Amino acid sequence: MLVTIAVRLKERIEHVIAPLRGDGRGWALVAIAVGWLLILGTRITIPVLLPGIKATFDIDNATAGFTITVIWAVYGLSQFPAGLLSNRVGDRNVLLASLAVMTLSIAALAAAPLFGVFLVTAALVGVGNGLYGPTRGTLLSSIYPDNDSAAIGFTLAVGSLGAAALPILAGAAVTRLGWRTTIAGAVPLLLATTVLAWRVVPPTAIPATTEASTGRRLRGLLSAISRRRVILGVGGKTIRVFVFQGLTAFLPTYLITVKGFDEVTASVLFATLFVSGAAAQISGGRAVTRYGNRLVLVALAAVSVLPLLALPFLSGLVPITVVIVLAGVQLGIAPVTNTYIINALPPAERNGAWGLLRTGYFLIASTGSVFVGVLADEGYFDSAVLILGGLLAVVAIIFAFLPELPKE
Repeated sequence: MLVTIAVRLKERIEHVIAPLRGDGRGWALVAIAVGWLLILGTRITIPVLLPGIKATFDIDNATAGFTITVIWAVYGLSQFPAGLLSNRVGDRNVLLASLAVMTLSIAALAAAPLFGVFLVTAALVGVGNGLYGPTRGTLLSSIYPDNDSAAIGFTLAVGSLGAAALPILAGAAVTRLGWRTTIAGAVPLLLATTVLAWRVVPPTAIPATTEASTGRRLRGLLSAISRRRVILGVGGKTIRVFVFQGLTAFLPTYLITVKGFDEVTASVLFATLFVSGAAAQISGGRAVTRYGNRLVLVALAAVSVLPLLALPFLSGLVPITVVIVLAGVQLGIAPVTNTYIINALPPAERNGAWGLLRTGYFLIASTGSVFVGVLADEGYFDSAVLILGGLLAVVAIIFAFLPELPKE
């Protein structure tokens, strides 16, 4: 099944990427997509390494979940400054800074001698992630003004492939090399991608600044984010990311401790979630043109509800694989909501407002891992999964009220 999905995904990628080539933009897209592959893939790999990390520092599930929350919380806190920084120095420079911070922080994470140091370096990983997030979207929108949904969908899909491949490689390597050497393997790849991005990503125009007062700029931001379509889009996205955070932080641990799989099998199943998600991200971006945002988002959320509700009651490799494949479809929501919200914001406030919104919803959603970790420590791992499924149903309901954007 995994091979079939991968083949179909390859065909869809080739179909989507064809119109994104030319004028030197193809290499820029590759650099941005590979950067996201490594950044997301490295972040998602950390949950696979949690058993070893817990043993090294003698911490419990709740503390391990808090570590993941720190990464995501700092990731969220960095979004708004990243948007403002892009307005000052340009998207390209912020993107390069993000890759440099990630390279250094992953190297420091691998060498952390104490848990306190590990926690600080984990926060730096969050900074590197946070600088990349909003900049990636606005940079692609400027490079591909007429095809931004496809470019963003492709980039997120490539990131999902990284989130699929790197945990498998990490799961296979960690038993022989240990978690420190395994995570350090990302450092030379991040360094090479930083150099590639520096060479091929074009500079973008820095928005003209005005001497508006702080109060006036704040009113402009608040006006931009208080639109009904923005509130609904961000509300649904916040809950969906909370579900994603809670699920991905502990899915490998859940599969090992509750379902009885070994580490390698759990890593492969974990990767399947992202392979399925990558296919949904590419398909979702294309489907919006034909069916509209509302219908596509409701479908993507609804498809993953029953699998999560069924997971606690299933056993065996095949049934659980099917459930995880279907649960991964929810990842297709990301490019659709990203493009929808960005286009719903007024151009003059877009970078700052998008960064502010991302800070808000990632801060809230980052608590998903602590939520699941606390329930797991109390013996309610299955209940946590059921709650995540119920929350995803709420997401589908919210998206059912989402208005379509006016065509320009």
